[in-house]
Amino acid sequence: MEYAACQVSIAPVRALPSDKSEMVTQLLFGETIEVMERKDNWVHIVCAWDGYMGWVDGKQLKRITPSEFDAYTDDQTLNLSLVEGLMASDHFIPLTLGAVLPRYDGLRCQLGEQSYQFSGTVITPKKARLSTDWIVKIAKRYLHAPYLWGGRSPFGIDCSGLTQMVYKIAGIRLLRDASQQVTQGRPVDFLEQCEPGDLAFFDSGKGQIAHVGIILPDCHIIHASGKVRIDKLDHFGIFNKEQSRYTHQLRVVKRLLVDPAPADTNDLSENLSELTQTQTALFE
Repeated sequence: MEYAACQVSIAPVRALPSDKSEMVTQLLFGETIEVMERKDNWVHIVCAWDGYMGWVDGKQLKRITPSEFDAYTDDQTLNLSLVEGLMASDHFIPLTLGAVLPRYDGLRCQLGEQSYQFSGTVITPKKARLSTDWIVKIAKRYLHAPYLWGGRSPFGIDCSGLTQMVYKIAGIRLLRDASQQVTQGRPVDFLEQCEPGDLAFFDSGKGQIAHVGIILPDCHIIHASGKVRIDKLDHFGIFNKEQSRYTHQLRVVKRLLVDPAPADTNDLSENLSELTQTQTALFE
């Protein structure tokens, strides 16, 4: 088996091996893949994080060894800034929120033989016990990001890309599409029992799950529709005040966190003891 990692800021993953083909998802810097086949300059891949398949321009990937693949995939440190520079000796790569820093030691990371310096804020989800309060704060970092089908970055993101990235930063694996994510977690029977951080899924009107968002306190939801926005949520669905109508019909609510109770300020500080005060302040 051949393995690789994304070596550019954002790499489009396409349905077919062509620049004109639909973008179905994206890879961020440092995210790993398995190579299924090659066709000219294109590589058919399986994303390590969620098993999603598609085609990537081979020039945007860096081949890595099986041991590097295991290390990069298992123990990830992620960029926590909206955009932050990654410095090599002769070039600069802008990293977006959620990009992976392979083999990060607190100052440098390394992708293959290339070493980079990184001075931005980071998080290692595996080492941080994160609360529902943290989920909400991460989600709000994406506010006003434009909607982009297949997108996973603050420069363009779709509804399931938003939920996947927020939960990835919290160390929880979500599948890529809303229709896949609805199969995960535990159902919440009544909206009154919802907690911040729960996922709300919405019907297309034809019996299919077509939209997802993250529930916020006080009966609100953050979701990607035109842009990442906050709207009211009730038993019927999402009410858009600007349009004075319901835009999405509620179907089911799922919970993925083991402990849904929001942490108070003291608990949050204790749970984030691995992070600096500067990192925590970004989300205040």
